Amino acid sequence: MARLFGTDGVRGLANRDITAELALDLAVAATRVLVESGEMSGHRPRAVLGRDTRLSGQFLSSAVAAGLASAGVDVLDAGVVPTPAVAYLTGSTGADFGVVISASHNAMPDNGIKFFARGGHKLPDAVEDAIEASIGATWDRPVGAAVGEIVDSRELAKDYLAHLESAVEDFAGRPAPLTGLTVIADGAHGAASEIGPAALEAAGAKVIRLHCEPDLRNINADAGSTHMEALQEAVVSLGADLGVAYDGDADRCLAVDGTGQLINGDHIMGLLAVAMRDNGSLYHDTLVATVMSNLGLHHAMRDEGIDIVETAVGDRYVLEAMREAGFTLGGEQSGHIIASRYATTGDGVLTSLMLGALAAGERTVGEMVAGIETLPQVLINVGGVDRTRVHTDPALAKALDVARADLGDSGRVLLRASGTEPLIRVMVEAGTLEDARTHAEALASVVAERLSL
Repeated sequence: MARLFGTDGVRGLANRDITAELALDLAVAATRVLVESGEMSGHRPRAVLGRDTRLSGQFLSSAVAAGLASAGVDVLDAGVVPTPAVAYLTGSTGADFGVVISASHNAMPDNGIKFFARGGHKLPDAVEDAIEASIGATWDRPVGAAVGEIVDSRELAKDYLAHLESAVEDFAGRPAPLTGLTVIADGAHGAASEIGPAALEAAGAKVIRLHCEPDLRNINADAGSTHMEALQEAVVSLGADLGVAYDGDADRCLAVDGTGQLINGDHIMGLLAVAMRDNGSLYHDTLVATVMSNLGLHHAMRDEGIDIVETAVGDRYVLEAMREAGFTLGGEQSGHIIASRYATTGDGVLTSLMLGALAAGERTVGEMVAGIETLPQVLINVGGVDRTRVHTDPALAKALDVARADLGDSGRVLLRASGTEPLIRVMVEAGTLEDARTHAEALASVVAERLSL
């Protein structure tokens, strides 16, 4: 049976995969596991609950709140807030854990449930496994005054907003660091539709809102960080200095410069790494990035004297590497950027503020990212293969050696086995698109021939 928890909580089609019954049972199981582990022993437990703007979030949030309260947890219901707001508030309120109802950048019919541990950190795999194993187990229900209280805590969003304002001022070293900047904010009709523009305005920017009118059904619909075209057009037509786009739960951010050029997560990480190196806050002059970050980022950071630590794909692996060594900046090409001085998880609104603070300087974002080249990249998915043999087949290993020798320092090859399907992803970066395509197609052919089921 497949593991219930994925790399980012439990996610699926709402009311079919993610039901009210499952939400309630998960809430109860999470409470019991955390209590029995001793993390909440000796006091009345408390949790922060938040959700994005999906229609299904209403009944799922109610089910989670009911499950928590039935297990004796007092619930601070923050309502519609970004995922990183729940992480922050879990720490700032001293809550024992946090729960988010969101499917991030997925389409509206999906939804998900994600937990944060005390302090706003993601739960370890072992704790998630224990929660899954505890679903449906018999337990002694609290009664009377021992059941939990559900408190309307939507005012907590103001605390998160104040935190963002303080964080960007600290990063920039000056108050209202976005003063003089015109920014278009694409809220994806999601959780940052109000907080994102408000935070930018509090930092001094003039803000034009785009896709900031959620109606419970339009989250991520041709909007936000997965659909950048409208933002690119708006920045150019309206003459804005910068455009920023969040996803549905605002844990990621991508951007557009004044000419309409797309600024991806690699660009943003590179700019922030240099800025933090210069102000002394980039621990060990090191950036943490996944194996999918473009080789151009590696070259740019090498030229700046900044090291890169690589991790597997997924922000949880970036976070693990950062926490283990104390690194202060990491992220993904998709726009999950983690600045650990201010956040325990990826925070799209914080990222937009930090990028805006740089854009308000003497050079535009487009000028600043000119030194971070994006090498042509070709990705081919090869299905119907034995993914377990991707690193052991001798003929494939030889083909890899030949490709890497031919590309040298000017390119890169990566083979990744899918975690859930009989699929291998062949990724090649090279100095030209033609070279990348030629090597990718050749390797994909070897994978199909040698590993076919």
